[in-house]
Amino acid sequence: MTYLSENQKTGIIDGTEIRVRRPAAGRKDRDKFISGKNKQNAVKSMVFTDEDGRLLYCSPAEPASCADITHARKLVLVIVLSDGPAVEILADAGYQGLGAQTGGRVITPPHRKFKKNAPDWYEEIHEQRRKAHSSRRIRVEHGIAHLKNWRALARHHGRREHMSDIIQAVAALLSHQQAVTLVPECEYRARSHPSTCQRQPCTSSLGRSSLPPL
Repeated sequence: MTYLSENQKTGIIDGTEIRVRRPAAGRKDRDKFISGKNKQNAVKSMVFTDEDGRLLYCSPAEPASCADITHARKLVLVIVLSDGPAVEILADAGYQGLGAQTGGRVITPPHRKFKKNAPDWYEEIHEQRRKAHSSRRIRVEHGIAHLKNWRALARHHGRREHMSDIIQAVAALLSHQQAVTLVPECEYRARSHPSTCQRQPCTSSLGRSSLPPL
C-alpha cells in the first residue's frame, strides 16, 4: 500500500485457481476443494499487482470453494485498506461489497439496476462502464499469467498442504525477477534510442529501491 501511495499507482486484486489432486474417497473435507467456477479440484490464491501488472503480493492457498470476498476478509484486507493510505484498488464482481467496507478504496464493476426489460440507453451505458473497468483491470491477468508459466503452478500433483509455500516461493522469485530487470531495460533503451529516452520519462526509478522483491 505504501508503494502504491508513494508512486500514485492503482492496485488490482484477483483470485486465481490452481488444479490439485482430488482428496481420497471417504475424507470429510473432500468436497471443499471443488471449484464452483471451473468444476474441478483446486486451491485458490489472491494475487495483488499494480497497474502495470507487476506482482506485489500473492496470498497463501485456500480451498477453491472459498468465495473471493471471503478469502479477502480472511486476509484482513478490509482492515489493511481502511487503516492504510488512500489508494485505488480495482477488483472484479467477486469482491462487490468491499467498497463500502473500505471507504470506497475497492472499485468493482457497476451493478445492474434493471435485471429484466432494461431500456436500450441503460444497456449501452452499462456496457461502456463495464468494458472501461475491465480494460483497466486486465493487467492483473498478465501478472497471473506470469505465475502460471511456472510448471509447479500450472497443475500440482504433490501434496495440497505444500501449495501455500510453493505459491509464495514462486511469487517471490517472479517479483525479484521483475524488480531487477527494470533498470537494465531502461539502460538498453537509453543506449539504443537516446533521443526517444530523453523525451520519455525514465522508468529506472521503479527498480530495486521502490519495488522490492516479496
